[in-house]
Amino acid sequence: MSDYMFMLESRLSAEQNRVLEQVIGAAGASGANLFLTGGGMRDMLGGFRIRDLDFSVEGDALKLARMLEPQGARILALDENRRSAELVFPSGVTAQVALSRKERYSKTGGQPQVAPAAIQEDLRGRDFTINAMALSLNRASRGLLLDPTNGLADLGYREMRSTHPYIFHDDPARMLRLVRLRVRLGFTVEERTATQYHNARAAQLESLIPARALGAELQQIALEPSPSETVQALAQDGLLPLFSPALAGSKLNLPALVRLEKAERLVESANLAPGPKFARFYHALTAKLTPKEKSALLKAAEIPNAEIDALRSIEPQARKLEQALESARVKKPSHVYRVLAEAPVGVMVFVLANSAERTVQERIRNYLQKYLPAMQEAPPAEWEALERLRGTAKYSRTLQAFLAARLDVRPRKQAEPEPEPPGEVADVPMARGRAR
Repeated sequence: MSDYMFMLESRLSAEQNRVLEQVIGAAGASGANLFLTGGGMRDMLGGFRIRDLDFSVEGDALKLARMLEPQGARILALDENRRSAELVFPSGVTAQVALSRKERYSKTGGQPQVAPAAIQEDLRGRDFTINAMALSLNRASRGLLLDPTNGLADLGYREMRSTHPYIFHDDPARMLRLVRLRVRLGFTVEERTATQYHNARAAQLESLIPARALGAELQQIALEPSPSETVQALAQDGLLPLFSPALAGSKLNLPALVRLEKAERLVESANLAPGPKFARFYHALTAKLTPKEKSALLKAAEIPNAEIDALRSIEPQARKLEQALESARVKKPSHVYRVLAEAPVGVMVFVLANSAERTVQERIRNYLQKYLPAMQEAPPAEWEALERLRGTAKYSRTLQAFLAARLDVRPRKQAEPEPEPPGEVADVPMARGRAR
């Protein structure tokens, strides 16, 4: 095993490693050459958390994506032009499988003309050098690092550098990506790349970013560790009005985004996955906009219908959960546990970030910081015995008793031992005069 393969496998979660093996197996069966590329490579080599797996294929990428469906993968989106597919696996791991390609742009911001290309040519046509590295996952060369633009050195310098002079003219959405990655990674922008950026801004190329690209970038901002910092940086660079001119001044609700980030971190600290983030992010971002302004933003960014449906459903779900937590029947820790254990985690995050009710806030925090850890300490055998009753008439009553025994019973205070009676003390004659 090469050092880079060892590094990759040690940096991936167990679920990501399983997905890696599935994709490698499918590529081998299809006869396609497979490479790990993009953000996954950057994050592995830079020591960052690997969020997504990006694969490039010298061969039929969409065929490979469909080969993964019988193994549980679900295709979230297809780009027929670029021959790429966004996938999510049953474990929640997300991945992109894309054709190794060369792109030619006839006009700024337009759809590129795409042709299959060798992986080295694909990498040279990417946006920044830190995103232009690949790791071979093929049997004969597994673990071979491909770095035609010297991105590994730029990672070491913590610097963002363009792969060629026309990255913003070809695809002006890369200006948004530069700001987002600069904030997340804490990198500086190399001098010539900064000049290219400012020249593109002077030519107002940002006005040519297509709606679909704005929407894709807004969804990526929602996934950032600190969306509030990214939004603030976009506002400072004058790019936030691309999404909505109303997102300025008092209508730019950064405090709501910060509250959301804190709620998500608290949930993640309890080892719970907060689930899809866009609906919560959009609600916080647009909390001070009018309904007309919100609709205009959705249209300007061509937000998919599935995301719009999630936006419309999250507030009713949140109100229902908030009412359940305020119910007079919810009195004990075991009651709180049952309500929140059955609630979607994403809705719980939303309520924690937005509820003005102190009781609701305290009950969610107690669930995450006290009740959930206490129940996780219960012996596995007891959980297994309880699960065997699921679906029977006894299950609900037995579950309540199981929870009550661990959450509702206050530990008895140990009685303090009575002080021992003092022993007999011999009479000591008092000294007269000064002590000696």
